Amino acid sequence: MSEENPLQHDAQAPGTTLKATQELLTRAHGELGRVIAGQGEVIGEVLVAVLTQGHALLEGVPGIAKTLIVKSVGRLLGLAFQRVQGTPDLMPADILGTTIFKPGTDAFTFHAGPVFTDLLLVDEINRMPPRTQAALLECMEERQVTSDGVARQLPQWFTVFATQNPIDFEGTYPLPEAQLDRFLLKIKVRYPAADEERQMLERHHGTSVNLLDDAKIQPLTAELLQAARNEIRAIRVEADLYGYILDLVRRTREWPMLALGASPRAAICLLRVAQAFAAFEDRDYIIPDDVKRAVLPVLRHRILLKPEAELEGFDADRVLNDVVAAVAVPRG
Repeated sequence: MSEENPLQHDAQAPGTTLKATQELLTRAHGELGRVIAGQGEVIGEVLVAVLTQGHALLEGVPGIAKTLIVKSVGRLLGLAFQRVQGTPDLMPADILGTTIFKPGTDAFTFHAGPVFTDLLLVDEINRMPPRTQAALLECMEERQVTSDGVARQLPQWFTVFATQNPIDFEGTYPLPEAQLDRFLLKIKVRYPAADEERQMLERHHGTSVNLLDDAKIQPLTAELLQAARNEIRAIRVEADLYGYILDLVRRTREWPMLALGASPRAAICLLRVAQAFAAFEDRDYIIPDDVKRAVLPVLRHRILLKPEAELEGFDADRVLNDVVAAVAVPRG
């Protein structure tokens, strides 16, 4: 399986170690390939977020299938899906739900909001006011909603996927560092390659507007999904790999071009994502390359560049690549 497309591993090859994970990847490649042209790396990272009980921030310009990718993955995994459109007047109750008086009685009834689902897509999250953004913090961290003093649990597969446009800042409220740190991954969604874009045009010719419904994706079983999650959790980590992860995270805190380095939570996230990448490669142990591959999506939104670094043309990915190059790789 190439790093460019995490879904191209042949799960039927002899000697497969992680059977559930490899079957999931093969099914994902076959089913989603009929809907989405390319974007294999993005789809792989979306699957990582779900399988490791994390959340993901998808950043990309409009019209490059961010919403379609999340909806398609939800359909493949057999999970419930809800979408919220971020607007400046969106209130917390619009997402979480509210307690209303039931006519004819002296009782109040809680009406659950769209957050009570498996996959929640928050489109243009940075257009929501800070109060509404903050309402998601408890959901993302504790996987529960507290209303009128009552804690209500969210589904076990609850995952937030939020999108934002990197070039449109008018009327937006940038996410604070505390909220960014709740996202396991920041996934950059880029333009498709020329051949992928042509394939997309050919698919839409002569089909209905709803390509996802036309594809009739066959959902995976709940047992397969849980088995893949269990395989990822069981991936082995040697002692020197713990040290390597900590060295990378701690080096960001002293890097001269960074005003803010990665948090201890970032080290935990780096470990979880490296385990998922190892499982995607059909290995039951992680190696340094798994950690390196996880660095950009896990850390790019958890660091803050100094103004002078931005003026010199640096961005988060470039600085993180320099950090990775400067940290010694364990030789086990």
